[in-house]
Amino acid sequence: MRRKSLSTVVFEDLLEQIRAGRLSPGAQLPTEAELCELFAVSRTVVREAVARLRSEGLVIPRQGKGVFVSEAPPGSFAIPEQDLHALPQTIALLELRLGVEVEAAGLCAERCSGAEAIAIRDEMERVDAGHPDPAETRIHYDYDFHLMIARGARNPQIVDFLTYLRGQLAPRLQLGYILLPALKDDYFDRIHAEHRAIVAAILRHDPDAARVAMRLHLTNSLERLRALARAVGQGADMPSA
Repeated sequence: MRRKSLSTVVFEDLLEQIRAGRLSPGAQLPTEAELCELFAVSRTVVREAVARLRSEGLVIPRQGKGVFVSEAPPGSFAIPEQDLHALPQTIALLELRLGVEVEAAGLCAERCSGAEAIAIRDEMERVDAGHPDPAETRIHYDYDFHLMIARGARNPQIVDFLTYLRGQLAPRLQLGYILLPALKDDYFDRIHAEHRAIVAAILRHDPDAARVAMRLHLTNSLERLRALARAVGQGADMPSA
């Protein structure tokens, strides 16, 4: 049986408190520091759990005050835990992510400042220079780069949604692109070329080019995952650690 991620444990505990009425509508959640201490987890784990509650309409933030249980009925969007363990469902989620991130890239090119565009370029260089040693499991994990682009879009709903997906998809995607040594250099060269095209469009503040470049990058990522699905069988579970 697969072990739940820490963010899922925190999310489910808070969800149960909300459903049981121990955290009633309008009640304030404990502070981030208090939740870290309560669950003995990092701030990143707490933020991912709270972002998931927000994405499901269960809590709302109030500027300068904290996060409160929503008084309105929550929306219906949720990703069942079991859907995260099979490739077809994971591919479907990536298709959803593609639609959101293509527009996010265009909005980022329109709205981000010059300093933010340079910071996105710097993050690309950091991520692409930091891939693992050839002797170890070879993955490419660039979600922080994508989140920076989402922040540049000036749309907090996009950031919340992608932060939520990060907590759900990251454990699966980190194992999705295991490469043979002979293919490693070509793989990273192609990823970096795709990233460069996205960043170049953002630096030029060219939204149409940014959308095209992001669509190409994520479409290629989907094709790589579909190739993995074909290799292991369409209904197979995602590889686990």
